[in-house]
Amino acid sequence: MDTQAQHSERDRSSEPDAGSGEGSRFSRTRGRLASVLSWRRVLAVAVLATVALLLFSSYVVQPFLVPSGSMEPTLQVGDRVLVNKLAYRFGAEPQRGDVVVFDGTGSFVREDLDANPLAGLVRGAAASLGLAEPADTDFVKRVVGVGGDRVVCCDKQGRLAVNGTVVDEPYLYPGDTASRVPFDIVVSAGTLWMMGDHRSRSSDSRDRLGSPGGGMVPVERVTGRVDWLGRPPARVGPLTGTGAFGDVRAPGAAHG
Repeated sequence: MDTQAQHSERDRSSEPDAGSGEGSRFSRTRGRLASVLSWRRVLAVAVLATVALLLFSSYVVQPFLVPSGSMEPTLQVGDRVLVNKLAYRFGAEPQRGDVVVFDGTGSFVREDLDANPLAGLVRGAAASLGLAEPADTDFVKRVVGVGGDRVVCCDKQGRLAVNGTVVDEPYLYPGDTASRVPFDIVVSAGTLWMMGDHRSRSSDSRDRLGSPGGGMVPVERVTGRVDWLGRPPARVGPLTGTGAFGDVRAPGAAHG
């Protein structure tokens, strides 16, 4: 009997399988590579989704966080509204009664030449996604007068008149009149006269009467029209329009 051959066989059988070790290392390496690729794929999808959302909010619909009570009861503090940025893109212009978001730079606020552009870009992106309050230059108000309109306030019942037609405003905050401050203005061509619905708490065109431009907002500064409420869930839905200005005649039209 060849005892040396038996010992050799036992010795070989007790050694670890070199091929098995290499396979195990290969499997671990492949697993790590798959994990890295998986995370890269998730990250790429997240980046693409964010870019798509930013583009959508830049050109189509932008969420906007309502920061104050100046538009109560129509809009509440903390509401997230959806602004239709296509509403005035193809020749249409803001109409009396529209609730709009606009950039008040040069009309409601002075331009800040010292502003940090990078910080503004980051804040703007967050605001575009509805994750942060809008910039200090962004406002949400109701269009009360368009170019050429004569807006006068107030009559004995506390109502305003546009082009000689008295306007009853059902959206006003309960107990508010059209304005505590009397005014008589003609809206410049290409601009808008803006007012909040909570007139006693709204800082709007009335407060800029003595400023350059008289508180009137250029049409090109309008971001879009507020068409929907996105949050809170109990208030989700389209923003109801108003017929308050339905009888107002065009500027300069004769009264029959």
